[in-house]
Amino acid sequence: MLVLSRQRDQTIMIGDDIEITVVDIRGDKVRLGINAPSQIPVHRKEVYEAIKRENRAAASVKPEDIANVAGTPANHSGASKER
Repeated sequence: MLVLSRQRDQTIMIGDDIEITVVDIRGDKVRLGINAPSQIPVHRKEVYEAIKRENRAAASVKPEDIANVAGTPANHSGASKER
């Protein structure tokens, strides 16, 4: 882990596209401003971990479970068999 000391209004760069600025320091809290391209998601770690958990849970759902929740048999093609 790289550890840097910065003061208010000072910035660090990650690569050419990500800029992190110390916006404010109050007691034991530091406010950071993060400027990154829109295609790079930026989250607090606890939010990031929650997203990962939700994605893993969604990926583990079986197709037949989704169909059952929707009230449709898993092998239903959507086409009507009545004429």
